[in-house]
Amino acid sequence: MASENTTRQQVVRLIRHGESAANIGAATDDPALIPLTEQGVEQARRVAQTFLKAPGLIVTSPFIRAHCTAQATAGLFPETAVQVWPIHEFTYLEPSRCANTTAQERRAWVQAYWRTADPDYRDGPGAETFREFTQRARDFLDALGSCPRDVAVFSHGQFINAVAWLLEGKAESVAQGCMLDYRAYELSNPVANCSGYQIHRTTNGSDWQLGRQRERLAAC
Repeated sequence: MASENTTRQQVVRLIRHGESAANIGAATDDPALIPLTEQGVEQARRVAQTFLKAPGLIVTSPFIRAHCTAQATAGLFPETAVQVWPIHEFTYLEPSRCANTTAQERRAWVQAYWRTADPDYRDGPGAETFREFTQRARDFLDALGSCPRDVAVFSHGQFINAVAWLLEGKAESVAQGCMLDYRAYELSNPVANCSGYQIHRTTNGSDWQLGRQRERLAAC
């Protein structure tokens, strides 16, 4: 029996939230409270229907758009535990100055932030540094080790890409210049709403592996 267990795979589906108000260009206030659109609610419902069996655990970001996406799957599998983990989106601009702005209006601030290429730069109160962001991604991978074999994770595009970037060995450590590498990776590998990646490993403690193909899930 022990030898059989070592060949089992732990599979984790990393799923971006459904379409949000910010995704369609609406002005938003608190980044944690951005709601899904009607299309996003429908995408979440379709993602839930892609599960052929109940996941062993559902993990969600605390941000409303991810939490509401997760609830569609949780509603189909009420016996599955739902846990909220710190896998929220990277909030690198000071939230107070971004209040009631659109993505287009923030574009110059976004570009200026990434040009700093400083992993320890903090834009202001409530903003996160790049080092803190990538550490959350590393902590997430560590925490998965004690989870059931099949886990559904509802998160955000930049966080999901941070996990993928780390698994592809793009950053052994967070050093000067790595921010630009991550930014290029993120822009080259956009994660559509309600799409994502699978990661897996055998239950004998091997390293996490990134699936070769991204899941389109219910993005259309």
